[in-house]
Amino acid sequence: MKKIKLSPEQTIKKYGKSIGFDLVGITSAKPFLRDEKAGIERIRSGMMDGIPWYTEERVHKANNPNILLHDAKSIISVAISYMTNKSRNSAPNLSGKIARYAWGDDYHDLIKSRLKKFVQNLPTIMGKPVNTRIFVDDGPMNDRAAAERAGLGWFGKNTNILTPTHGSWVILGQIITDLELKHDTPLEKNCGNCVRCIDACPTNAIVSPFVIDSTRCISFLTIELREAIPIDLRHLIGDWVFGCDICQDVCPVNRDIQYSLEPAFEQRHDFGAPALIPLLELTDEEFKIRFRNSPIKRAKLIGLQRNVCVALGNIGDKFAIPALTKCLNKNINVLVRQHAAWALGQIADKQSEENLQSALANEQNTTVRMEINCALKQINDGRISKT
Repeated sequence: MKKIKLSPEQTIKKYGKSIGFDLVGITSAKPFLRDEKAGIERIRSGMMDGIPWYTEERVHKANNPNILLHDAKSIISVAISYMTNKSRNSAPNLSGKIARYAWGDDYHDLIKSRLKKFVQNLPTIMGKPVNTRIFVDDGPMNDRAAAERAGLGWFGKNTNILTPTHGSWVILGQIITDLELKHDTPLEKNCGNCVRCIDACPTNAIVSPFVIDSTRCISFLTIELREAIPIDLRHLIGDWVFGCDICQDVCPVNRDIQYSLEPAFEQRHDFGAPALIPLLELTDEEFKIRFRNSPIKRAKLIGLQRNVCVALGNIGDKFAIPALTKCLNKNINVLVRQHAAWALGQIADKQSEENLQSALANEQNTTVRMEINCALKQINDGRISKT
């Protein structure tokens, strides 16, 4: 039987899948004009406030591949699923939630190593020198726009790329190259009339289809934000301490999908639903050890402990009062102390009220004192409403 010779595009896709990518598509290196316009509009409307590195200059660069690689002609877009066929392992006591992509190892190192292997072998596959540049999501490249145009998936109304085979549970990567390749066709699919992600978002961060107000998104609030979480949003965060999966959990496209077999994405320790109180006891060194090679380290210890306080306040279990009180009195960071005060106010127990009053008598920081007073008012207002 005569062996069928594969085209360069088929060979590239076959090789990409052989090294562990679930999806491989190819598109042109033309500018993403629609996406550049949308990104700039979001910045100018204030929806990207709090993310200082997300500038108009970066948006322009991200949507113009020829700025990123001279003489760019094609983009090889790849995706790998992180949705393993495993449920969230909950801690036996008070626990929070972590976004699924952060259950295992840091995907940046995994995907970058595979992309590097990919480009190292492209000259052999093509039989000639190839210029390339690789990206995951920490570089100035519009990965979602490339994935859409390469036919990997379509934009969901929550702005995630929805793939037919793996849903939105994918991490994207790109190779910009000077190769002239035949381009794939974008999928003729969309979300139709479905608005489940919009309706399910507790903070109303999806302000309209395909438009996210990042300043309200739980992922931004628990990861990117380095300051105090706005008081009016804290109770809406629930028990999420790193990221959020709500808009993906309710998406119908994510129901019947192929699961990931990648061991790096298997849940480490109790990362799916960690015990919260022990996280308040971590030192900087213990934090670095526990979350080494994990996306969770991006929140930093202060941010994680801030988030834990909010989650404990929302859970409202009296068992958390001693740990929160200890944070309020002894944590050296103002950010953590003020959120511990808020949490004690949410629990609204006689003991938490007494502990807040005691802390107020000794607290010197103006910001923390304000939070304590607000927490005491919260308790008093709740008492009045019950009478």
